[in-house]
Amino acid sequence: MTTRRSFLKSSTTAAGIATFAMPAVAMNLRGANERIRVGLVGLGGRMRSHIGSLTVLRESENVEIAAICDCDQSKLDGAVKAYPDLEGLTLKRYTDQRKLFDDKSIDAISFSTQDHWHALQTIWACQAGKDVYVEKPPTWCIWEGRQMVKAARKYGRMVQVGTQNRSSPNVREGMQQLKDGLIGDLYMARGMTYKMRGNLGKHNPQPVPAGLDWDAWVGPAKMVEYSNFHHRRWYWISNFASGDVSNQTVHDIDKIRWGLGLHDHPITVMSLGDRFPPGDADDADTPNTQAFLCQWAGRKVLVTFEFRHWYTNSEAEMRDKYPFVAENQCVGEIFFGTKGYMIFPDYSSYYSFLGPKNEPGPFKTAGQSRDKLAAGQLTDWRAESAPHFKNWIDAMRSRKHEDLNADVEQGHLSNTVCHLAKISCKLGRSVHFDPQTERFVNDPEADRFLRREYRPPYVIPDEV
Repeated sequence: MTTRRSFLKSSTTAAGIATFAMPAVAMNLRGANERIRVGLVGLGGRMRSHIGSLTVLRESENVEIAAICDCDQSKLDGAVKAYPDLEGLTLKRYTDQRKLFDDKSIDAISFSTQDHWHALQTIWACQAGKDVYVEKPPTWCIWEGRQMVKAARKYGRMVQVGTQNRSSPNVREGMQQLKDGLIGDLYMARGMTYKMRGNLGKHNPQPVPAGLDWDAWVGPAKMVEYSNFHHRRWYWISNFASGDVSNQTVHDIDKIRWGLGLHDHPITVMSLGDRFPPGDADDADTPNTQAFLCQWAGRKVLVTFEFRHWYTNSEAEMRDKYPFVAENQCVGEIFFGTKGYMIFPDYSSYYSFLGPKNEPGPFKTAGQSRDKLAAGQLTDWRAESAPHFKNWIDAMRSRKHEDLNADVEQGHLSNTVCHLAKISCKLGRSVHFDPQTERFVNDPEADRFLRREYRPPYVIPDEV
């Protein structure tokens, strides 16, 4: 069995680096006045929101960004320029995340890395006694999600998934309105993501850039030649991610599960999709257009989702009448009930429409508009996840995973829906899933997709 400790011993010894012992797991409550020191891993575009949110909370929540880590030396060298909020901070810098995990001065880790790394990083961090904030989607495959949950519970870690809608005050108010019956008995929810992705181009193999540890970047995935697709286009490469079926869809499915009160896995998923023009001429290998239907045991509700690389309409006027989203996008969810419907057109608003004439009902919005966006007059977008980080920090102090708005268990449940749609699409047929065993029903062909082959020594252990 490969554990984090045995991996550290074998890999660091080979490299001539001192082996670090696994810190003891700290189970004590953190007092309100005790500073929480956070390390950041993965200095890409999404990390901007992590840094902005933690900066906003620095004084009020007594939290400190204390370390940064990336396997690309150029990212470390340019960190302050890329993220001005880091200027003036005393930061430890790491290219090897394992050394960060073994830094006993660090209390928690915030990950914004490639999808295929999220599970192993989270497990290693839990083993090292660190609390974790991990970006969505939390997993590359279904089995990884259960391993993450096991690690979080075994080591008593607070693992928050970056589905930040869960902490938006306005979204939470809208979800309570659904629960209280504002639009009646719920019978259907529809999610959608229409974004212009375009053609991603062809692979252009090239030498690994100086300062980039390509082996560490690839990590658990199959080793491939470095090319222009990496760093920015990996989202659409199945070796590293699932494409839009997890990238954006996990946000929408998470809200749909939340709003409908779906607390387990679906039992049936049917999905179709492919790459269509202009994306069918590039070298990405995940669908740019896909639709799926889901059924839950004992629930008479219909859940549908569609994403496509081009919008054709506004869908419940989400883009036209409630235009915080960009002009070339339509992203959100529609809930249908016996008394009306409700839309969630962004990460911070909801609108309700009641009766046969769809009369406007209760709503809540951040008051943001496309004009304000263009004029730079919005609340600091870098901190849009601040309520979600605050919730994570609060849970770190209480040591109760029930206090997390997006506990890793919820992330696993939502991401599994996306994985089931991915598998159904690959097989070209419906799949039937057992929520208890987390395996397919009498379907060895589908079971092959539950987990992947990991590239040694970056192997997720059976026993975490």
